Amino acid sequence: MNTTEKFVITISRELGSGGHTIARKLADRLNVHLCDKELIKGLCQKFDLTPTSIERLKGQKKNWLADFVHFVFPAPSAAGFASAEKIREIGKEFNPDVTTDDIFLAETEILRELAEEESCVIAGRSGFFVLKDHPNKVDIFITASRENRVSRVMDRQNLDKEMAEEAIDRVDKARENYIRRFAGVSRYDARNYDLCLNVDDLTEDRAVEVILAFLGQRN
Repeated sequence: MNTTEKFVITISRELGSGGHTIARKLADRLNVHLCDKELIKGLCQKFDLTPTSIERLKGQKKNWLADFVHFVFPAPSAAGFASAEKIREIGKEFNPDVTTDDIFLAETEILRELAEEESCVIAGRSGFFVLKDHPNKVDIFITASRENRVSRVMDRQNLDKEMAEEAIDRVDKARENYIRRFAGVSRYDARNYDLCLNVDDLTEDRAVEVILAFLGQRN
């Protein structure tokens, strides 16, 4: 990957691995935007961005997505487009008639437009598959032992061990089913990624350093 040109880094991760925080810190270090579930959800909900409406908007103006992003987030920072509080406020206008298929198609279109617009780090959202044809991309999978994942979820979400384990099992199953349904592969297949990183013995900052070193080797 050439970081002197427009690039995309996708971060797929297991719940409790710290992958989202790693993605955010990596975006900070690279001085690019972080694109995650909350951003995509906020845009879809605020502007009712279904596949049909996106096609209509694309026919009307070339930079439709850039206009929306700059309207909602007029002064973006390297750490992301907006605070969680602002995203929740935006999300109040959600259209309940939108299906899972609609959401995936809309997310796909938004991710592709964002990747075409500028360099970015994408956390989740099937980025490794949705942007499989991007010419300058690195796909990364963040994993950790179940013990460490449970401990982190307990700490971050204030859950007891049983509840944390249930949350991990539920999210793992949902994410795997989602990827298999739309990408036709397992998210645990290492062949999906350029780098698989076990962070059991790494801090989040150290994990970012490892990724940056890996990117440097690929320049």
